[in-house]
Amino acid sequence: MRAVDHEAPVHLHQLPVPGEERYLSLALVNTRFTLSHGQVDLLDDTEAGHLWLVRHELLPDRVTLNGRQLGRLLGLREALRALFEAYGARVRPAAEDLATLNAALAAAPSTPRLAWSADGPHRADEPDSANPAAAALSLLAEDAADLLTGAEAEQLTECAAQGCARWFLRSHGARRWCTTKCGNRVRAARAYAARKAR
Repeated sequence: MRAVDHEAPVHLHQLPVPGEERYLSLALVNTRFTLSHGQVDLLDDTEAGHLWLVRHELLPDRVTLNGRQLGRLLGLREALRALFEAYGARVRPAAEDLATLNAALAAAPSTPRLAWSADGPHRADEPDSANPAAAALSLLAEDAADLLTGAEAEQLTECAAQGCARWFLRSHGARRWCTTKCGNRVRAARAYAARKAR
């Protein structure tokens, strides 16, 4: 087990980012962000990638993640970020980013299933589980496709704090930051600049 001090990044990552609770693809994109001391990557090795997938109930704990599978997860993350940016800019995304998402969707096609909960029947498509890591990527890709084509897509916004690089679903038109911490950081920087100008 590695001993790494991740206190500050994990603390920031634990702050609620609107939309992550509904869209795991948004949470995936937000595993890379920037703090004052530099860029943070919460998926910096196979152990971290495995833990993230297990915590989000995308991969059974007993299934290991190898370097190639982590590379595919990171590739999907960067493709999703590019697709979010293209959507925000209202431009066509690069063909390779779209191909990465579509390859993840095709890697573990879903089988339609009917599930029954206390609320009654509902559809619960299940990806092919012969390759659990591919199934996890397929679920993340499907989640992103649902986000980008659904009613909440118009709320998809990049944090306006300089260098943050996280995305969120804007709950109201005036919201510009992913967390209160980013908003406070921007306001503090403005106040400092104003004092310095005087």
